[in-house]
Amino acid sequence: MTAPKFAGIIPPLCTPLHDDFTVDTASLRRHIDFQLEAGVHGVFVLGSSSEVAFLPDRQRQVVIETAVDQVAGRVPVLAGCIDMTTLRVAEHLKTAEAAGADAMVVTAPYYTRTHSAEIDLHFRLLHDGTELPIFAYDIPVAVHTKLDRQLVLALAADGVLAGVKDSSGDEAGFRFLLKGRRERGLDSFAVFTGSELLVDSALALGADGAVPGLGNVDPAGYVRIHDHFRTGDTAAARREQERLLSLFGITDVAPPARMGRGSAALGAFKAAMKMRGFIDNAVTAPPQLPLNAEELLQIKEKLAESGLL
Repeated sequence: MTAPKFAGIIPPLCTPLHDDFTVDTASLRRHIDFQLEAGVHGVFVLGSSSEVAFLPDRQRQVVIETAVDQVAGRVPVLAGCIDMTTLRVAEHLKTAEAAGADAMVVTAPYYTRTHSAEIDLHFRLLHDGTELPIFAYDIPVAVHTKLDRQLVLALAADGVLAGVKDSSGDEAGFRFLLKGRRERGLDSFAVFTGSELLVDSALALGADGAVPGLGNVDPAGYVRIHDHFRTGDTAAARREQERLLSLFGITDVAPPARMGRGSAALGAFKAAMKMRGFIDNAVTAPPQLPLNAEELLQIKEKLAESGLL
């Protein structure tokens, strides 16, 4: 059996921005150091938590180059190469390769209606154009396509995909994916949950790790879950997960009537990161809306309740 090359806690890093929406590279470097000090097993830039859909190509490039330089080989750097169609993704792949990323993370094509046969071709063409591992990113809430489990397993068997980040919210499907991997003997195919709330459960089912957005705020908490599970202390893992369940409440302090759930969650992550000294500015890219003073106070209170302030 060959263990996956990628495993453990790999947070999807938020992208610190200046008031003019350029990348705050100094804060990004500091945030990466906080993550590494907490013991994370890798970092993922330019995912949903990185506001990848909001960033121009030049800013995406700055994020990857800064992350690779700051990490300096200490852990793997996964780079989101996310765009609407294959040719556009292929350009992002070239940028990430040139920057020195260790793996690519790619969604299904979106905007147009896409058939499974086209998704299959999408991943195969991208694989043919790079030597680096490709992770499929299953996030139907963003791309409006749920990756077919059998397609993912077939691509894994053919060596096209090195792993998957499952942010589909389909817990039963996630379990079937792990069962299918086991039955096909795809031991080197890495399966990660993208859920902040089910990391202990996912590890118990056989997942290789987690990519938790809340890890931007409390990376050490997720590393503790992973460590407790590895030592067999499932009760301690559950207690840590339940503490993080409460902390995740920061994403709900802004009411849905006032802003979108993306603005609320990313705004909360960045506000908490600023309060913890990880970054200098909590600004999010437009057209996302900022949190107000009352909401920021609630986040501060929740951080204190969780022992983080």
